[in-house]
Order: sequence, then structure tokens, then C-alpha cells
Amino acid sequence: MAARLVQRCCWRHLSAFVSTPSAVPASLLVPAGKVAMARALPQAPFALFHTSSPSSWADGFSVREQVEESGNPEHKVIGELIETATSPQELFQLSELHNLNSNQASLIITQLSRLAAEKNLETESILQDERFQQLIGITDSQISQVWNNTLVNLLKSLYSLGVDSSRREMQSVEQEVLWRLRRLTFRQLASLAEFLAVKQGKESKLLNEVIKKLELRWTELEGTRTVVTLMAKVGHVSPALMDRLEDKALELAEQFNPDDIRKITLALAYQNRRCVPLLRALSYHLIQKHPELSLNILMDLIFAYGKLNFHQPQVFQKIATDLHPHVSAMTPVEVTRCIRSFALLKWLSLPLSEAIAQYALDNTKQLSVTHLCSIILSFARLNFQPSGNEDFFNMVHEMLQDRLDNLEPHLLTDLVWSLCVLQQAKAPYLQRVLAPEFHARIRGDQSLKAQNLRLKLIHINAAAKLESPDYRGPFLPAEMLSAAEPAGEKVTLLQSSLREALAGVLGSRDNGRFDVRTIYGWQIDAEMVVNNENKPLPLKDFAAPHLLRSEGTKPLPRGARRVAFLRWEFPNFSNRSKDLLGRYVMARRHIQAAGFLVVDVS
Repeated sequence: MAARLVQRCCWRHLSAFVSTPSAVPASLLVPAGKVAMARALPQAPFALFHTSSPSSWADGFSVREQVEESGNPEHKVIGELIETATSPQELFQLSELHNLNSNQASLIITQLSRLAAEKNLETESILQDERFQQLIGITDSQISQVWNNTLVNLLKSLYSLGVDSSRREMQSVEQEVLWRLRRLTFRQLASLAEFLAVKQGKESKLLNEVIKKLELRWTELEGTRTVVTLMAKVGHVSPALMDRLEDKALELAEQFNPDDIRKITLALAYQNRRCVPLLRALSYHLIQKHPELSLNILMDLIFAYGKLNFHQPQVFQKIATDLHPHVSAMTPVEVTRCIRSFALLKWLSLPLSEAIAQYALDNTKQLSVTHLCSIILSFARLNFQPSGNEDFFNMVHEMLQDRLDNLEPHLLTDLVWSLCVLQQAKAPYLQRVLAPEFHARIRGDQSLKAQNLRLKLIHINAAAKLESPDYRGPFLPAEMLSAAEPAGEKVTLLQSSLREALAGVLGSRDNGRFDVRTIYGWQIDAEMVVNNENKPLPLKDFAAPHLLRSEGTKPLPRGARRVAFLRWEFPNFSNRSKDLLGRYVMARRHIQAAGFLVVDVS
């Protein structure tokens, strides 16, 4: 350890030794101009001043590096030769012509990595070349003398080239970086963290140490580029660091360009971090300062807002308006991604939805069945009926006619359920999912996915009974009509308020039911029967065909009516029209068809 310390303190005072370049076969010579320049330089195996490097290598030099580098024009020329090399052979020939120091050897390895990535070269041949082994040997023997910036890029390059992590030289470079973490600039730490997060993931010991340093030195964080990069590439590894990055992003919100906003919102979406103050600030500046947005930015923004369930009507209106002219030129993937995001947000833009319906009509040959299903599911969620309703659904039925058997069971169920919402489910669709062999596969399955599928099948069964008079079966068996109750469902303020209000009206508990689970799959928040004078009657005396098991058997008296109270409670719903939620609309239709007067409660 003492020897290493002395070496680090004294290495700058060593003199350069001049040697004569060894003979090189003519077939391996670099271009004449570069060889002449290279041979004119003195050979310096121990000259350890840092060479100049291209911008792709640099993440920021220290003051000492800049001074030392600018003071040695010879090393600057070698750096230029390394930077302008266009093939691994040119770089290897430089290593043969000169006894390189550790910085120069490191820069050559970095340039080899860059060329391999840019030209898609086979790295195995580079790693097996004897001259590459010599370069690694030089860096290993003088590793303590490699400048910080060059060392960081050397480590990244060795990872990129695929050098075995168990190799002694590789471990030596990693250990040297670990020792120097305190001396690296914040920008170098950020660059290293970004690379390790992508290349090695959360299990990297070195990455965890780098992140600890970033967390301690977060006050040094400056510049929008670093903030955006760390949020997108590193934030998911450390929630504590992400908290700091969100604070900094909020401070810099006014300076972000549209692409920065896109990357930040995507990072928040992928990490499920609904940072409301930051999202509001980004939304404000997006509206105020950026009138024109590209298609990719628009698509990613609406996806991120949808995934985070963050509602900002002005932003949605802008995105929908800006997307509308692009629809005809979009790919099917872009169209389905767009309408699905708006459906998640429950935001209906009539012009955009009409344009997407027309796109589907005009591009039937390009649309796959999966794309078409996504569009139908989205329209159902928004309860959107195209103006050219007949043409659109004729096209849908024609495309789906012979392809239902190829659909995965859950997708087929979602498709038929959506067609029921839109009142377009024909007998072949209903028969397919209500057949005994179809639902037999989920019997006894208590998984959440199976429960959701079972509930949708009950809704479809209700649509078949209540809205399809010509349908003759099959139907679901009685034992499947009791949907599982959601575990641990909390009573909302609206529910408790409704119960308190009805308690005074009903007079007796026998005159009403609460949280009624029907054989149609829909839950009625409260139910009562009133006579022709609108006075409550005891429920238990009368037959209840909407229940799996009825207490009474008497028919309703003449003039009496059943009243159902349905709670309208969808938080963060941007548009207040109930008709924009397909699920709610179908529930209302079915309960009305079962003989109820429906009262919306909100």
C-alpha cells in the first residue's frame, strides 16, 4: 500500500524513455500520413499525461487533467490519431509502433469499444487478439496512473466488449474505480451509474456504491440533461435518489424541453411514481411554452398520463387536437396505443375517436385482429359509437367471423363483453363464450384473473337474457351466477351517506336492501319496493328474480315498482357524463331491463 502511495505521488516526475519502433509488416501498416506522424513522435512508456479525447469519451475533465493535457502537444497528437482511427487494425498498429502509457492504452480500448458498437463488429476477435491483451496488461500495470475520466470510460468499454468479469485485470479496474469514487465528479458518477444500471442492473455492487455517493452529493446536481438521464435510467434502483431527482426536476421544470418532459413522465410512469406537483408543473409548461409537439412525444405523453391515471384536461385536449391530423399516417400499433391510453383516462375526444374509426375502415388489410380488438375494447370503455356505426361494425363482424377460435380465452371474453356494451354482440359471439366447454376451464380457479373473467361472463350472460330476445342459449349454469365478493372492500363516504339518507325514508330495515349482488353480475347499492303511492313495502314478502335465492314468492302488487340506487363514484374522471363509461352504461341498462327504476347517486 505504501509503495502504491509513493508511486501515485511521484509518477509525474518520471522521465520519458525514447525507443525505436519495432518493424511492422507492410500489410499491417496504417495509412502513410498517420504512420509518418506517429513515427515523428518520441516513444514514452512512462509519460503519463492525459491525452485529449473525443466528446464521446469525456464526461468532464478535472482542472488538473485539462492543464496537463494542454501542456503536452505530443500526447495530443497521439490522442488525435486514436480518435480518428476507423478500424481496430489501425488502433492495434498504433500499439505496435509505440510503447504506450496507461492513459493511451485505455483510450485505445475505449475507441475499440466505440468502433465495435458503431460498426457492429464481432468483439470476440478483438478480445482474442494478442495486442488487445497487451493493452489490458499496460493499463493493469499502471492502473493507478490513469486519469479519472479515462478510468471511468475504460471500465465502461471493458464491460461493453464483454471482458470476463472474473478476470484479474477486470477486477483491478473495478477496484480502482471503487477506490476513487469520492474523487470522481458528480457528472462522472452519474454517467457511470447510468451505464451500470443498464448493463448490470440492481445486483451490481459497484452500482450500489455509486448510487450511495450520488445520494450523498445530490446538492451538486445541476443541468436538465443529468436530471433527466438519472430519472430515466437510475431512478428505479434507488427510491431515495428518485425523491431528490423529483425535487430537482420540479425546480428546473421551466427549463425542460418537450423531449425532456416526455422522458421524465415516462420514467414516472414506468416506476409508478405519481408525483402530482411535478406532473402539474410539467403540464403547465407544456401548455404554455410548447405549441408544437412531435407524434412520438404526443404518444408517449398520453401513455404516461394514462398509466399514472393523472388527469389534466387541458393537456388531454391539446394532445387529442394535435394527434388528430396524424391519425391517417399512423401505424396500427400507434393507433391502438393512442386510443387505449385515452380509454384508460376515460377521456373521449369525438373528432379523434371518429378519425380512428375511419382509420380502421380504411386500413382493414393492415389491421390485425389484435389491433381491431384493442380498438373495440377502447370504444366500449368510453361507450363510443362511431357516426358510421353500421359500416364500422359490418367491417368488424366480417373480420372476426372466422377468427374467434384463434383468440386467447381472456381476449375473446373481453371482446364479447365489449360488443355487449356497444350492443353489437350477435349470437355466434355469445354462444362461443357461454358454451360449457369454454367456462369449464375456470371452474374452481380462485385467482384474481379467473374471478374477473367469471364476472365478465356473468355480464355477457345477462346481456344474452335481457337484451337478445332471439338468443336461445346456451346460458351459464345457476352455480356460476354468484360472483365472488371483493375481499376487504371499504365502504366509501358516498355509500355511508346513501345509507343514512335512506334509513329515514325506509322506516324499517325490512323495507330495503343494501349492497345487493344480482345474478346479472352488477351490484345495486340500495334496493326498495314502493307502491303506487310511493310508500316503501317490505321486500322479503315478494319474489326477487334478480337474486340467486329469493326470500318471498309473492308477485309485486299492481302499480308497485322496484327502485335501484346506483352509485356514480369514479374518482379523477375528467368528463362528468355517466354515458362515457361503458361499464356503468351496461349495468344501468341491465338493471332497467330487469324491471327497476334506476336512481343515479353521486
